Amino acid sequence: MALVANSEKVTKLERGIQRIIAPNASPMTYWGTNTYLVGQNSCAVIDPGPNDMSHFETIIEAAGGQDRITHIFVTHAHVDHSLGARTLAKMTGAPIYAYGPAHRGQSNLMTRLVADGLSSGGEGIDADFYPNVQLEDCETIGGDGWTLEAIWTPGHISNHICLAFGDAVFSGDHVMDWSTSIVSPPDGDVGAFLESCEKLIARNDRIFYPGHGEPVTNPQERTRWLIDHRRQRERQIVDVLKSGPKSPTEIVRVIYTDIPVALYAAAERNVFAHLIDLVERKVAYCSGPIRVTETYGLI
Repeated sequence: MALVANSEKVTKLERGIQRIIAPNASPMTYWGTNTYLVGQNSCAVIDPGPNDMSHFETIIEAAGGQDRITHIFVTHAHVDHSLGARTLAKMTGAPIYAYGPAHRGQSNLMTRLVADGLSSGGEGIDADFYPNVQLEDCETIGGDGWTLEAIWTPGHISNHICLAFGDAVFSGDHVMDWSTSIVSPPDGDVGAFLESCEKLIARNDRIFYPGHGEPVTNPQERTRWLIDHRRQRERQIVDVLKSGPKSPTEIVRVIYTDIPVALYAAAERNVFAHLIDLVERKVAYCSGPIRVTETYGLI
């Protein structure tokens, strides 16, 4: 899908919700990070995006002035969502709300693998991010004419939250229409991702406003598709391994036939996430320490 040029134009999506697209378009961010303003007399900012002054000026103008911004929410600690939070907080005096630093909520499995030496895949973790206020699952925060509920949705990264504004959900990078979410261990976790998808489906919300791209107008259908897609990908990986042990790189070359070479590294991390899950469930084994460079086979 072709990238859409960013115009920094403020889009009113519905009453009390505006969107400003950050100027950081790329193959991984589509047209750029969606920053949202929630509220009218006073505003909450969701995902300030990168540390870009022109973007902050547009946000403040759309809010009606820096004193109108009273809260800053971050869905997760990837630099394309969180890096600008500190600067915007200094400009407005608004505190930053999030589930926590990047590794809060990490599963026991991923914590164990990190202790064994597994390193991040380099998906833009904001290692210095720390909110002023740590939110808990199902916690609500309100302002003048608005209330947001935090929904902890680990999977893409362990500190990921969605934010519900009535029956509209700001879904971050967990559910998007233009692309599937990258799940890269140890920050990402396939098992957690699928559980979070089921959690969102059970809510039966009206619409999702994602971190990148257009609104998701069929949220239950799209989220169910994401679950089915992950399960299908697992079946493809298992089928490839039936011919003998292979590395994640070798598996990518077989099953990812519809993506440019530039995205192979991200695809490799996705495959690696599934392989870790298969090893944990004793469906597959690893030839050595669990690493993206090792080979994997079926038990």
